[in-house]
This record gives sequence, C-alpha cells and structure tokens, in this order.
Amino acid sequence: MTASFDEHFFTSSDGLQLYYREFGANNAGTPVICLPGLTRNSRDFERIAARIGKSRRVITPDFRGRGKSARDPEWQNYHPATYVADTLALLAALEIDRVIVIGTSLGGLCAMGLAAARPGLVSAVVMNDIGPEINPAGVARIQSYTGRLTPVRNWDEAVQQTREVYGKWLPGLDEADWLSMAQRAYREGAGGVPELDFDPAIGRAIRELPPAGADPWQLFDALIDTPVTLLWGVESDILSSEIIASMQARKPNLKVVPVANRGHTPLLDEPECVTAIDELLRDVP
Repeated sequence: MTASFDEHFFTSSDGLQLYYREFGANNAGTPVICLPGLTRNSRDFERIAARIGKSRRVITPDFRGRGKSARDPEWQNYHPATYVADTLALLAALEIDRVIVIGTSLGGLCAMGLAAARPGLVSAVVMNDIGPEINPAGVARIQSYTGRLTPVRNWDEAVQQTREVYGKWLPGLDEADWLSMAQRAYREGAGGVPELDFDPAIGRAIRELPPAGADPWQLFDALIDTPVTLLWGVESDILSSEIIASMQARKPNLKVVPVANRGHTPLLDEPECVTAIDELLRDVP
C-alpha cells in the first residue's frame, strides 16, 4: 500500500527538532497517535496509519534519537518520561486535546504515561505486546543487542541481520516481508550503506539508567476507565500470561487479543490485530 502523508517537524522543550508524519489531516473524529517501539520509528505504522487515515487523522512521530528526529546529545534523556513529555508537546502544538493511542512496546508504556500525566487526554488505547510489568528474560535479550549489532555492508546483510534479531518472533514472513522490515529499521548512509536508524546510545540508556521513578502499575491504573485493547503475541518473551492475568485483575474490562505465531511484537497487519483495532475505533467517535 502506498501511503500518502505529510511530513513535519516540531521543537521539543529542550530544543530538539523532532519529526512526525500526518495522515488524513482533515478527517473528523478523535485523532489517533501511533507510538513506536524502543528502536523503531514512524515507518512501522505506514500500513495501519494509511488505512486508519482514510477516516481519521493519524499522527506517527519518531521519538528523539530515531528516524528523522534529532539525536539527543545527553543519552540520559532516552527514557519514557522524556518521550511522554515530547508527545505532550506535539499534541499541544497540534491543538489535540483528545487522542486514541496505538502503542507498540515502549509506545504502550508511553500511552500509560500520557494517561497519568494528563487525565482526560487519552480516550482509548491499543497496547501492542506490553504491560506495566516486563518479563526479565525479554529485557535481558533486548539489552544484550541494542546498540551493539555489527555494522552491515549492504542491504542483503541488513535483511539477514533483521531476520537474526526478529526471526524467532515473526515466523512465516517471506523475503519481501523481511526486506520491508529491514527498510523500516535501516536507512542509507554514506555510499548507500544501510545503517540502523537510531542512536546507539539508546542501548546504553536501557542498560545503565535505573527504572523510571513512577510505579508502572499506578500508570496502568490511570487507564482504569479507558477502553484498552491488549494485543498479545502469544510467543512473546516480554508479555506473559501471568502479567496479563495481573492486568485483568486490576482492569476486568481489559480486552485481550491473542495473536498467533507472533512474539514481541505483532506487526499490526495480522487479521487479529486489524479486526481488534477496527472494533476499538468503531466504539470511539
């Protein structure tokens, strides 16, 4: 699907130029903002944003240090509280006071942070394979390679590296899918050589920074009265059935959608994901 979108930048509170895409700018209804995973960017939402953008306004930002957004000279700023502040600044600049959030992994954590920081802002959430508690095995896996992967020399190697990182969690993708996945994760640098499209210092941040000060379960409680759909890659090493049970105990109306043959994270184009997102959007004017 060829996506039609506008490209923009805004300035963060500490002066960084941060990038976002806008789909369906003139459409009515509650806008949607799509927040990406730890080392991912707005390109991960091209298909779903183009689809939703036929009827709603959709915003897909690059967090600082990713994609076309500026890299932060202070690596300690790479943490969820900063991303929440940046997202609030973006929504304020766009004069958006109610929003539906689709958050993949880190983006889902930021959705909780937005709801806690600004009551009434978040009208509904799709959390993609993430909860207020994270399986330590998954954390250790991500910490082990983020910012440490060997540079590649060409797109064939970029595709192979992408398969090595994500292959276990995304069975059944074909060669075209893996090329598309790589093209969303890498950009061409000097001489056309692919480079991972994020600041390697993000890896240092997730290994060295202490956990955020706010209790994630209290942030989750900010969504107690908000419609939330949880997409669960059933092979995930980040989101376990035990964590989901704890989430349901605190929020009995949590809608859990298992996504077969997916780990961390579903790509949002799986039939289960498309149907779940459509159903949530139908319920939110």
